[in-house]
Amino acid sequence: MNKITRACAVALVLLAASGALLWQSPDARAWGEAGHKLSGRAAATDLPKEMPKFFRQATAQLEYLNPEPDRWRSRVHVEMNEAFSYDHFVDMEMVPAAAFNAEDRYAYLVALYDAGIKKPETAGLLSFHIVELYQRLRAEFYLWRNAKDKRTRQWIEERIINDAGILGHYVADGANPHHTTIHYNGWDKHTPNPNNYTTDNTFHARFESEYVQTHISINDLLPKMNKTPSVLNNPRADVLQYLRDSNSQVVRLYEIEKRNTYNKNTTAPENKEFAIERLVAGAQMLRNLWWTAWVKSETEN
Repeated sequence: MNKITRACAVALVLLAASGALLWQSPDARAWGEAGHKLSGRAAATDLPKEMPKFFRQATAQLEYLNPEPDRWRSRVHVEMNEAFSYDHFVDMEMVPAAAFNAEDRYAYLVALYDAGIKKPETAGLLSFHIVELYQRLRAEFYLWRNAKDKRTRQWIEERIINDAGILGHYVADGANPHHTTIHYNGWDKHTPNPNNYTTDNTFHARFESEYVQTHISINDLLPKMNKTPSVLNNPRADVLQYLRDSNSQVVRLYEIEKRNTYNKNTTAPENKEFAIERLVAGAQMLRNLWWTAWVKSETEN
């Protein structure tokens, strides 16, 4: 599949509320609505009491916002879709390691172009977008700490919850190995496939949406969460390692699919174990990023 058309890879669905047709790509639908909500709720449940009360009381809103960037997808808003579709993934196999050392997303794109990728955005921008949103959240917490009046604080609180929820979407995207690889919807047909992994282009949706919606509940995730989040000493490096760890699970995901296909009727325990593991990884990273943004917001830089 041409990477430029990647944002249109899944069938059109009807949005009843507005009557508009939306497209949902593999890159725009990591975990589907159900999985994104599960990730958001798990991350927001029982946050440390040291976090601001308004944030700890926003569990339901943070859960709702986790799928939000997928709701923006519209066939009539082509400029927005093209601009943001590349933020949902990164194809680790395409990116020279040195490119991740770029100062920002623009220098990263130049590095990819210089490495011979003539449409560098098609390699994905997920690692940079997560860090960009984390930095915005940290800046907002700093502004909240230093606001001089109650009304200003309330406005900043609304901004914080919104951006924390949107950050959650992209962190959850990164937990799905499909969002870190060229093998994002069946094994890439232009690469060697000696183990005969599936090339079925429904795999992405079957795993993240059909299976998760019918097999996973919040009670599967919460017992596996570390309720004490970690302060990330180097959030950018930690985010990149998180995505590399997810990418390291691509072959395992395809091996599981080879043994027991992911769908609504799957009963194999290893399929469920893997899905829970990845959702928990995303929720835990999100908690860590929220917590780090709060703790480090004591200082401006």
